[in-house]
Amino acid sequence: DQMIMTKSVAAKSIALFAAVALLVAAGSGSAQNLPAPRDVPYHGPVVLRVDATDIDHRLLRIRETLPVLPGRLTLLYPQWIPGEHGPTNEVKRLAGLQILAGGKRLDWTRDPFNLHAFQVDVPAGISTIEIDFQQVLPEDDSGYTPTLGRHFMGVQWQGAVLAPAGFHASRIEVDAVLRLPKGWQHASALRPIDSRSDDLRFERVSLETLIDSPVFAGKHVKRFDLDPGSARPIMFDVFANDPESLVATDAQIDAHRNLVKQADRLFGARHFAHYDLLLALDDEHPWGGLEHHQSSENKSKAGYFSDWDKSSVVRDLLPHEFTHSWNGKFRRPRDLWAADFNVPTRNSLLWVYEGQTQYWGRVLAARSGLVDVAEMREWFAWTAAALSTLPGRSWRPLQDTTHDEIIAGRQTGLDWGSWQRFEDYYDEGALIWLDIDTRMRQQSNGGRSLDDFARGFFGVEDGRVAPLLYDFDEVTKQLSRIQPYDWGGFLRTRLDTVGLSPLEGLERSGWRLAWTDQQSDFAKNRDGYRESSSFGYSLGFGVNKKGNVSW
Repeated sequence: DQMIMTKSVAAKSIALFAAVALLVAAGSGSAQNLPAPRDVPYHGPVVLRVDATDIDHRLLRIRETLPVLPGRLTLLYPQWIPGEHGPTNEVKRLAGLQILAGGKRLDWTRDPFNLHAFQVDVPAGISTIEIDFQQVLPEDDSGYTPTLGRHFMGVQWQGAVLAPAGFHASRIEVDAVLRLPKGWQHASALRPIDSRSDDLRFERVSLETLIDSPVFAGKHVKRFDLDPGSARPIMFDVFANDPESLVATDAQIDAHRNLVKQADRLFGARHFAHYDLLLALDDEHPWGGLEHHQSSENKSKAGYFSDWDKSSVVRDLLPHEFTHSWNGKFRRPRDLWAADFNVPTRNSLLWVYEGQTQYWGRVLAARSGLVDVAEMREWFAWTAAALSTLPGRSWRPLQDTTHDEIIAGRQTGLDWGSWQRFEDYYDEGALIWLDIDTRMRQQSNGGRSLDDFARGFFGVEDGRVAPLLYDFDEVTKQLSRIQPYDWGGFLRTRLDTVGLSPLEGLERSGWRLAWTDQQSDFAKNRDGYRESSSFGYSLGFGVNKKGNVSW
C-alpha cells in the first residue's frame, strides 16, 4: 500500500491546502447540514449502470436509478475511502451531472459546507429519479486511482455512485451493471448473475460491499485456483498487456498456493465467503496495492513471472494485501470504522492495521517460498538502515505519522520525505512488531510468539465477515494474554518518543546493522525494479528514471 510520488513543490502545496480545506469543510458539513446516517434500510434497491467502454476519453459513464420520497434529498459522492485512510476520492472527477424525474430535469445545488454533497428537491408524486454523470479519469495512474487503458482496466465503484445521505452504507442495496469493451474478461469479489450480454450484471449487494469490491478487466487474463475444492475458494486472477507476461511455472504458482496454506496456519480462520487476488502486470503504471475484504487490487511489472529473480523485492505485496482480509478489514480499528463514506475517520491504530500487516506480509512471503528467508532478513535490515538514518525521526514521533493520509493525501506525499516523514507507520510499525515477537520469544524461552497473538486476535469467529472492532486496550490485553508484560507502556514509549533506536528487534534476532561502501544485491534489485537510483546514505537523495529527485 505504499508508494513515493514526486511532484512540484507548488503542486503539492496546493494539494495539501486543498486536502486540509476539504477536511475542514467535511467536518463542518457533517455537523451542520448533512443528515446523520441511520442504521435503517433504504427505501429500495438502487440500480447502478456503469459504462466503461469509452477508453479513448478515459470516461466512466454512469446512470443511477434511485428510489426516493418527495422532499429535500441529499446525495453524497463518497469521500473517505477504506484502505486509503483519508478523503482521497476526488469530487473534481465528477462531471455532467443531471438529475431527472418523470423525464423532467431537476435543479440541484452543491452543499456550501461539503463539496461532496448535492441537494435536490424531489416533487410530490415522484418515487424514482434518474441520475446521469461521468467520472473523468486522470491521464496518469497513481496506483490507487481507477485505470482505463487499451488492454486493462480497474473499475472502483466509489467514483461511480451518488449515495442518499442519512443511511448506513450497509443498509443501501445496489444492483450493479457494468458494460465492458467487447471480448474483455473480468474478475472481482462480486459475483455475476448474467454475463451473456454486453452488460455484466452482478448479484445484489450493499453499497458498503460494492465499494469494497473493485473489478479488474482486460483482454488477456489467466486464473489460478489457489485452494482447489475449497468451500471458500481463493482465486489468483492475473491480467497483462500480452499473453507472454501470463506464463508462470508450476513452482511459481505453488508458492502462491503456499501463501494460502501459511495464512490458514497463521490465522486459523477465514473471514470471507470467497477471495480474489487481483494482479495487473503492466510496465506503464507504478506498482502498488489496495486491500479489500474479499479481494485485493495489486499492480506489478510485466516481468513479475518472467523476471522472477529480480521481482522478489516486491513479492511481499500480495501477502501484505491478503493479510489485510484479517487485519484491517475483519479486525478493524474502532476509530477507522464509519457508517458511510462521508463520515471522517481517524487513523490512530495504523501502526497495527498497516504496521503489523507489513510485518506479516514479509514473514508470509518467506514462509510460502515467494522469497527466501535471507531476503526477508534483508527487507528488515534495509528498513532498519533507512529508519536509523532518517532525520525526521529527530522531531516527529511515529504516532504522528498516522495522520499523513489526512494531511498530505495518499496521492501527494511530501516534498522532503526524509525530514518530514511519510507513512512510516508501515515500516517502523513492522519493526515494532518484530521487536514484540522477539521479546515474546525471549521471555517465554521460545514458547510463545506473535503467531499466537495472530491466531488469538484475528482467528476468532471463523466464517464471520462483518467487521469486529478493537481499540488500543484490546491490543495490549491480547498481547498480555499471550505473554505477560507491560505492553501498553512499551507501545506508548515506542509510538510517542522521538528518536528511539529501531534496531532492537533486529539485534534480538541475532543480527546487527553494518555499513559498507558496496550496495547489497537486495538494494540493487529494489532500485532496479523501481527504476530508480538511491543515494540516500551518501548524497541524501534518490533519482527515478524520469529524473525526479526525492529526499
